[in-house]
Amino acid sequence: MKAATLFKTYLEFLATRLFGTGVDTLVLWICSDFLFSTYWTIYVLSPIISFEFAVLSNFLWSYCWIWKSRIGQRSTRDFCYRFIIFNLSSGVGFLIKMLFLLLFEKIFGWDVIYCNFAALVISGLFNYFLADAVVFRQKRVAVQESK
Repeated sequence: MKAATLFKTYLEFLATRLFGTGVDTLVLWICSDFLFSTYWTIYVLSPIISFEFAVLSNFLWSYCWIWKSRIGQRSTRDFCYRFIIFNLSSGVGFLIKMLFLLLFEKIFGWDVIYCNFAALVISGLFNYFLADAVVFRQKRVAVQESK
């Protein structure tokens, strides 16, 4: 992949993830301020719920815009398969995010929203490389030999 194309794809990824971060933060705020009240529900359950909303948003942007040229045959099966892989890879990124979110809360005593933002920076880089290399990897084209 050319450096210019890689940079463009990364900028698109960042732009859509900012939207996903907005979704994540909005859902986290609703859950932590209006729905839940214990430490576990605010610092563990709320981020899990907000994460799943953000994953769906991020996948739709990735599938329909960022890596649409890598999708050969669009079908319900392809969409669902890629979404499952995307969700699993995002789950690993989520575990990284949660580790840092809880670490930042313990070290700095920040509010969950600030801990979440800081943790998203770290897990975001990991998620980009997984999406590019695994979920939406470019298929190798078989070269036919002339006879």
